[in-house]
Amino acid sequence: MKEKWMELKKYMPLLGELVIRDIKVRYRRSALGILWTVLTPLLTMMVMTLLFSKLFINDIQNFAVYYFTGYILYSFCNESTMTALRSVIDNQNLIKKVYIPTYLFPLSKIASALMNLLFSFIALLIVMLFTGAVFHPAIFLSVIVVFFLAVFCLGLGMILCTMFVFFRDIGHFYGVVTLLWMYLTPIFYPASLLESTAPLLLKCNPLYYYIGAFRSLIMDGKMPSLQICLLGIAAAAAMLAAGAYVFEKRKKEFILYI
Repeated sequence: MKEKWMELKKYMPLLGELVIRDIKVRYRRSALGILWTVLTPLLTMMVMTLLFSKLFINDIQNFAVYYFTGYILYSFCNESTMTALRSVIDNQNLIKKVYIPTYLFPLSKIASALMNLLFSFIALLIVMLFTGAVFHPAIFLSVIVVFFLAVFCLGLGMILCTMFVFFRDIGHFYGVVTLLWMYLTPIFYPASLLESTAPLLLKCNPLYYYIGAFRSLIMDGKMPSLQICLLGIAAAAAMLAAGAYVFEKRKKEFILYI
């Protein structure tokens, strides 16, 4: 473990370059550039508010903020894992030429998605300001929730990019999974809908715990329950351990399939 940490510190400048490259490639030849990371969630929120706010007006207070807090965490999870899935294959030319710790590639995708999440969080603050939401001091603790979600996504991303090296169809399959995942997560509808109809699906969904904790801190200004905190931490630790194990076990075979 100590050796891995020392190696990561050694290659930290390279990790930074990979993150910067991802951001530049994403917004290359775009007139508004990185501003889209603020505009996209804002525009999506406006559409979803128009479509669903009246439907859940009695169940959800301040639908815009409720939706936004769920949407930006789901978007981060979706973006980071989808890009991590292709991270090894997309850097195959670099891997073949020089020695680079391959785990840097999925890690860089999580880091670049975190940068996008930061700008989306700015958009959330704008929405809270315009809707008259209360700014609780607990909002600063939301960084902890994001950290554990990022750890969870890193573990999942390492599993996905390992599977994608050997089975390219996993990319198409995971796209369907993320779509289903979105509808099974209380992003634009109250959690009570699933609590009464499919409680098991809700309890087995890690995003439910991260989004629930995030909303509790931002909308209510309260610490999430101990159960939600422990389940979120456990999900992150378990996924990272599983991802590291799968990745380390198969990484030596990557060169044969990329």
